[in-house]
Amino acid sequence: MPKTKKIPMRMCIACREMKPKAEMTRVVKTADDEIYLDPTGKAVGRGAYVCNSADCLKKLNGKKLLHKAFSANVSEDVYQGIGEETP
Repeated sequence: MPKTKKIPMRMCIACREMKPKAEMTRVVKTADDEIYLDPTGKAVGRGAYVCNSADCLKKLNGKKLLHKAFSANVSEDVYQGIGEETP
């Protein structure tokens, strides 16, 4: 019986749905409290994932969910970068 590769799943902080990691945008907070987009998905630090739907992006910006996820102030540049990063 062939082994099937397990698909890594992550939860979107906006809609709270589990989706494949490859379909999501990752934002990371480093130990130095630097917060930025992580297009590789491999940067060291605490990660938060957002799916690429317009509703989730609107909810993310409206409720400032990254502030809550990281318990820190997140610059508007990060929020704008997420909107530009998603197709």
